[in-house]
This record gives sequence, C-alpha cells and structure tokens, in this order.
Amino acid sequence: MINMEVNLIGKTELWIQNIELKNASLAEISRAIAGVLELRNEDVLVVDASSRHLTLDVLRNTLNIEQFAGKEKELLRKLSEIKGVTITEETLVHSEGMLEMIALDDELAKSVIEKTMRMSAEVEKAFLKRLKIFPTGGEVIQGVIKDTNSPLIKEEFEKRGYEVSIGEPLPDDETAIAGSIENALYEGYGIIITTGGVGAEEKDKTIEAMKRLDPTSAAPWVVKYERKGRHVKDGVRIGVGMVGKAIIIDLPGPTDEVKQCLEVILNEIGKGDYNKETLANLLASKLKSELIRRYEHA
Repeated sequence: MINMEVNLIGKTELWIQNIELKNASLAEISRAIAGVLELRNEDVLVVDASSRHLTLDVLRNTLNIEQFAGKEKELLRKLSEIKGVTITEETLVHSEGMLEMIALDDELAKSVIEKTMRMSAEVEKAFLKRLKIFPTGGEVIQGVIKDTNSPLIKEEFEKRGYEVSIGEPLPDDETAIAGSIENALYEGYGIIITTGGVGAEEKDKTIEAMKRLDPTSAAPWVVKYERKGRHVKDGVRIGVGMVGKAIIIDLPGPTDEVKQCLEVILNEIGKGDYNKETLANLLASKLKSELIRRYEHA
C-alpha cells in the first residue's frame, strides 16, 4: 500500500442505498465494511438502518487513499455474502468529501491515486526545501552578541536551492520556543533549525521545547558535566525531532560547532536520509570527535 494519508475533514459517513435487509446482523455488516476498508472492526459503526437503507460512520480522521478509492464493488460483494443482506443492481454507496472516491470505477480510481501521488510528491519536495532558522538566547535578543549562525546556515542551504527564512531571536523560554517552531510548521517549513540553548544551564531550553513537539525526539549527549554551579543538567546535547514529515534540529550556539554540524546535516539531507536517531547520533559523534581533537592538541 502506498503511504498517502488524506484528511477526511469530518466527512466520514457512508450511505448504502437501495439495499434489502431482513434480520441482518449489523455487527457482521460493520465488520465486513471494516475489512474492505482495511480498518479495525471498532473503526466502523452502523448509525442508522432500515429495510432499504444503511448509514455507517468511519471513526477515523484520516485514511490512506488506497483504503477506499474504487472500493464500492468490493464492498457490495462482501455485503452480499452476509445472511439477510440482498444487493441489487440499484444498490449504491454514497458519501461526501474524500470518501466519494469509494464509488470510482477501477481505472478512474487508479488514475486519481496516481495523480494524487504525483501532486503529493511535488508538494512534499517543495515542503522539504523550505527552511526556517531560529537563533535563541537573551544575549542575542539584547544585541550583546551577534547572530553569526543564521547567515551561515542560510548561505549554505541557499547554495543548494533551499528557500530559507531567519526568524526573530527566541527567548530562553521553553513555551515560547515550542510555540515559534509550531508556527513555522503551520507555515509550511519542512526543516527548522535552532541554534543555542542545548547546554547544561537552567536557561538552556531548546531540547525541552523540541520534546514538547516530538516526545520521541533523539537527543544524545555530546559531553557530560558534574551538576554544580551553573550546571543544573547533566551536560550538552544535540537534538533532532520529527513532526510529520518536518524535521527539527537543535544545534549548539558556537559558530565553529554549527559549521561542523552543517557538514553532517547537508550530507544526510542531501541523501534524503531524515532518520532522527541516525542524524542526531552523527551530529553528536562529530562534536565529540572535535572536542577530543582539541583536548589532545591543548
């Protein structure tokens, strides 16, 4: 099955008209329809029935297009096998919204699916070519230090054909950072990069903000410290999360470390590899190697 989820936008009812029912089991009917639509039995509910009419509700917000497009004949055939259900030449399945595609004939359904896939691929390609960068930290907001990371990231991505936007610097606030990233997702950015705020101090909040949006995000340690003084967390981490198809990357603040990370990011994204665990571990490994090199040459 192709991975082509579509939102039903609340149009989830199916009406089966001109069907003949006599002592039919509504449970069997809902199970049969669930089977055709490749759903769990509990995802289909009969909400109304008469001797000539059935109304069912699909208890899902999204479906894969292949689960329903062109499935009317198969659905009616399955229903005809149920005791007490009679299907005639006048029996038809009706719906609204995306589920209307259930009544397409096989060839037209195949054509619609192929066209939808092409359009979806084009939209996804454009989506993954849009990047938004957020520098973080009070020192950037106050103008104490210059944001040298965002122009660097912008330049390197634009060389490769990306559409890049630099957001306003974000405060050291978990809620504010998460909210800004979420807004960027709604604006259609497929890649979001933050810089700064991945350290061990109380003010460092970008990893925590990312965890709000993707609780399973990858955040391996780059270096660990003893918790004392300003260090209230175990050390410095790197973060990579996913929300749908969008990728969120939390980088450190020092520009030389951002440069090292960019090499890894551009290489992995260039290969089309968006695995968050792989990318996060590669970034952490790169930074660890540089720290070891510096220590050995100190």
